[in-house]
Amino acid sequence: MPHLMSAPPHTPIDAVTEVLHGVPVTDPYRWLEDQGSPRTREWIKAQTEFARTYLDAIPGRDHIRARVRELLDVETYESIQSVGDRYFFRKRREGQEQPSIYMRNGADGEDELLVDPAERGTGRFTAVRALLVSPDGRFLLYEIKEGGERTATFALLDIESRRTLPDGLPRGYLRGFAFAPDCRSFYYVHEARDTERPNYRAAYQHVIGTQSTDDNEIFFAGDDKRIRLGLTLDKKRLFFFVYRYLDKTFTDVYLKSFDEIQSPEPFAIGIDYLLCLLPTDDAIFAITDKDAPNRRIVKISACENGNIKWSDVIGENDSRIETALIIGNRIVVFYAKAMVQQLVIFDLLGRRISEIDAADEQTLRITGGSHESDEIFFETESFTEPTTVYRYSLQNNRRALWSKRACSFDSAEYASSQVWYRSSDGTQIPMYLVGRRGVLTGTGNPTVMTSYGGYGVSMTPQFSILVAFMMERGCLFALPNIRGGSEFGEEWHNAAKRRNRQTAYDDFLCGAEWLIGTGRTARGKLAIFGGSNSGLLVGAALTQRPDLFAAVVCMVPLLDMLRYHLFDNAHLWKEEFGTAEDPDDFAVLKQYSPYHRVRDGVAYPAAMIISGDSDQNCNSLHARKMTARLQAADASGRPIILDYNTFRGHSPVLPLRERIDALTDRLAFLCEQLQLPA
Repeated sequence: MPHLMSAPPHTPIDAVTEVLHGVPVTDPYRWLEDQGSPRTREWIKAQTEFARTYLDAIPGRDHIRARVRELLDVETYESIQSVGDRYFFRKRREGQEQPSIYMRNGADGEDELLVDPAERGTGRFTAVRALLVSPDGRFLLYEIKEGGERTATFALLDIESRRTLPDGLPRGYLRGFAFAPDCRSFYYVHEARDTERPNYRAAYQHVIGTQSTDDNEIFFAGDDKRIRLGLTLDKKRLFFFVYRYLDKTFTDVYLKSFDEIQSPEPFAIGIDYLLCLLPTDDAIFAITDKDAPNRRIVKISACENGNIKWSDVIGENDSRIETALIIGNRIVVFYAKAMVQQLVIFDLLGRRISEIDAADEQTLRITGGSHESDEIFFETESFTEPTTVYRYSLQNNRRALWSKRACSFDSAEYASSQVWYRSSDGTQIPMYLVGRRGVLTGTGNPTVMTSYGGYGVSMTPQFSILVAFMMERGCLFALPNIRGGSEFGEEWHNAAKRRNRQTAYDDFLCGAEWLIGTGRTARGKLAIFGGSNSGLLVGAALTQRPDLFAAVVCMVPLLDMLRYHLFDNAHLWKEEFGTAEDPDDFAVLKQYSPYHRVRDGVAYPAAMIISGDSDQNCNSLHARKMTARLQAADASGRPIILDYNTFRGHSPVLPLRERIDALTDRLAFLCEQLQLPA
């Protein structure tokens, strides 16, 4: 049996009661929201010691860690882009703590190191990533992050001299960036972390080689936290996008020609639908969902008084357009329908030329391409095969292998299937089952389960080291395609959006009940895990049906849904969740908010809640408050621990050693609770 914990550190209650829409709401641990207070820091220290006492005592940790290193410490390629005959990418060599930025002259050339984060001398938590190469191939913009922070600093590299120029941007959010056609300057939208006017939204032009204090403000969108500004360009025009996050999200688009002096002119105002521009030198194409839930691609012919006139180039069909690129004289469209992805290549008149189909139960992703070239990059992966990167020529319709991630996981021993089950409202929900061939047909299996259920994100077959390790130990893996994603179009997303959010949780819980009811697993053998919005999902499942689960791994979550919108930039998620400021939203949020659903004296499953100081998306206050509340309420005696790291944030950029340690802890926790051999 899993060993029981000693009592967790005592967390003082310092209750705050508010009346929201006539309803009193008491928060016993409001004081834990203050991340930097000495009281909170002492609490985090005590919780960390408590968690380590448990985790370090789990038998077989060294064996788990050795296997995690075998699976994780392999050479990787990512973020590939090209300019001319040069390729730029991020690569991590075996044994290296962080990836470096490389360049390759020609597809078959040698990999030349451009930027190694270790050479900065700032420690192994420093990570770099290439963002954009100038059209003439002279300059490289790259970001520098410390730990898991969402913000970054931005540096400009002279590629020939390998010299970092003094033309970078300070720590903050880079919302838009483009090199001017002559590559002598660049345009940018940047929100600095430490500024007197944090909500000032403007675009600037910086001439390379000049002081930043001389930068020219070329567009002002407003001084309001509910506004964001972005930009893009072609060789003739600059486009500015003003996003206004009100009860609905509205978008205004402005245009400025390079050869004209006047200020930017309105292009389209008050748009309440998707309009993703794909400008070329001679025309403006766009992806839109106006009168087309699955989206279509149009060519814009004119704009009068902010009203757009367009004509269809690629019409809507029964597959959803996820994204599209214009490469040379081709339009590359990425379609998704019912967990199947396809790349289709059209000419600029919308005539279908060729396609690339994903194999059965395989995920296909387009990762980039240059408008000036004739090739794109795409990736494939599955539940049992890690990422493979291909280079694809649009002229001869041929693919060439760029890289295949090495892996010691024996995929031949495993198989997958798809089942359907009925949710609480009668809707049929599909679910992937993956495991050793004997496990798929067996009963009473230890099982790990996850899903997402939000933002229209579809759950498709992907390789996970956590899942691979658990399946090697005889686990069944279950992945239901719950509503809130867009596996079956925008209606699937809307069915669990905002005030319908409980639908996603019902779908997930019904999937767990199906696994138990059909004998695939049992109540003491089912574990769930998830992060970010999926962390909210497993938090909701934990508090609504604690009897179903043996263990829960809840990573970088939202959990206090009555206050989530008050921190960082989470107010921008109003359309997805609603906020407690709206009385109708409040009633729904209070009903499912995991922090507010915890009840004293309930036997909760073992829980590992994961977060860190650097999370600027899902503020770590959620993890701290939920840990305290569960520890005080629980009657099971099972471990409820906080895995907290000063450097951990929402971005997955921790160094190799930290990633190995973190994954070892999560797997040791799951193996202990599911009584699996290490």
